[in-house]
Amino acid sequence: MINDKAILVGVDGSHASYKATWWAANYAKHAGLTLQIVCAYSLPSYAAVSFDATYTAMGDDNAAHSDAQEILSKAKAIADEQGVEAATLIVTGDPASVFVELSRNYNLIVIGNRGKGGLAERLLGTTSSSLPAYAYCPIVVVPYTDDDGNLMHLNNTITKVAVGSDESKWGLKALEIAAAFADSWGAELDVISAVPKIQGIDGEEGVMESYLDDLTVRIKPLAEAHPNLKINKQVVPGSAVNALTKASWNHDVVVVGSRGRGGFTGLLLGSTSQGLLQHAVTPVYVVPRKYVEAAESRLDTVPSSPAEVTPKPIEAISGVEEIAVPTAEPEVAAKIEAKIDPDRQ
Repeated sequence: MINDKAILVGVDGSHASYKATWWAANYAKHAGLTLQIVCAYSLPSYAAVSFDATYTAMGDDNAAHSDAQEILSKAKAIADEQGVEAATLIVTGDPASVFVELSRNYNLIVIGNRGKGGLAERLLGTTSSSLPAYAYCPIVVVPYTDDDGNLMHLNNTITKVAVGSDESKWGLKALEIAAAFADSWGAELDVISAVPKIQGIDGEEGVMESYLDDLTVRIKPLAEAHPNLKINKQVVPGSAVNALTKASWNHDVVVVGSRGRGGFTGLLLGSTSQGLLQHAVTPVYVVPRKYVEAAESRLDTVPSSPAEVTPKPIEAISGVEEIAVPTAEPEVAAKIEAKIDPDRQ
């Protein structure tokens, strides 16, 4: 799981994006990876759509650029507080398409989810350009609040990981990544297989046993690859979305594979992922379709890690600018952290 590519976190000035920065920096420190922070804006509507603050110079590129630098400065302070030095980028134009191209260069992309509006909705909300469908590296979506508006606390150490499992190549890749991720933290892994629409039918017990047998077969290679990893298996009736959303309440991370329309990830592009991303109360680690997808008949061409995806030079990606910004004062980071996670000690 560990290679020399960096982690990228997207910020838009919202507290949700600063919370994502905290999670990304914490993980980068643990994994020994570098961190880059990107702020995206587009004119003339950046103030209403992308940024979370109030701006007076609508349509003014200089003002937008200055605001982006201030946002990056605050995000850098959050990373710096954890001992992680971060580089910074500014993206102009359509962030979804640019982030897809950027994803070639990273181990992981992290974004914060604050519901309607903001960067997360622009990156996740459309099937034509959404990151879960087209990114070349995994995506982590960090929730800000639960459905009732209560702030979610994030732990420094990950101790329990849940993963949704099915027999598709997407599901198998998610299972493999979840096992490596959990093992890197010394965490337990709960593998969940959902069995829809069986309640009340004849042979219900036999169906559940069949799913459990299949799950046992899928888990066996993981146990051999990670002998110190504690793996638990669950076969539950109902939808995958409900099972994984419920799991998010007592796990530090939930992992899911994305394969586009239908199947286990209906909600990222249809019904499973959107529901999970909307209602999960812990970070959701999404294994994108393009990252997994190979030629239909050649599963051996699937990259084993983001390190195998050929990077694309930053200068070859339109709308991306590397920029050095000063780090905000430590008290700025402390004030933001007190707002985004009052339970942080």
